[in-house]
Amino acid sequence: MNFIRNHKVAAGLWTIIRVYIGYVWLTSGLGKIMGGEFDASGFLQGAIAQTGGEHPTVQAWWGAFLEAVALPNAELFTVLVMWGEVLVGIALILGLFTNFAALMGITMNFAFLFSGTVSTNAQMVLLTIFIIVAGANAGKYGVDRWVMPYMKHTWKNRKQKQNKTTLAA
Repeated sequence: MNFIRNHKVAAGLWTIIRVYIGYVWLTSGLGKIMGGEFDASGFLQGAIAQTGGEHPTVQAWWGAFLEAVALPNAELFTVLVMWGEVLVGIALILGLFTNFAALMGITMNFAFLFSGTVSTNAQMVLLTIFIIVAGANAGKYGVDRWVMPYMKHTWKNRKQKQNKTTLAA
């Protein structure tokens, strides 16, 4: 585990995987945005239709969520999917908020898998698990190298100021 989370060679490997996953997300999202024809309602209706029959590929609880929440808000979900893919892609490529971006990416992958797609989602889930397990080492060769220490320092200073204010009161 020390190798995965702290070793420089592992950080290089995670960088390659992280950039690859980011590229897949970015190109997928840009394709949807630039194509101008993406509409999540068709995908949602297809997933809902797969909840029935002798061998459903979508579980009933997920189909119920899609029918009650996602489909009535298909326009919102269209925007969330397109821009979510783009933003996750950019963040992973840059290594910016890497763990959060990976978490959002894996959440989208699971949503697609729950909806009955197979495509590359399972492969991306597996690779993303490695990125999440690697923790900060996955963003070591990225913008996180500077952003995360800055955020920790800023958070620590803010907390110290709040404690001083609380004690003075």
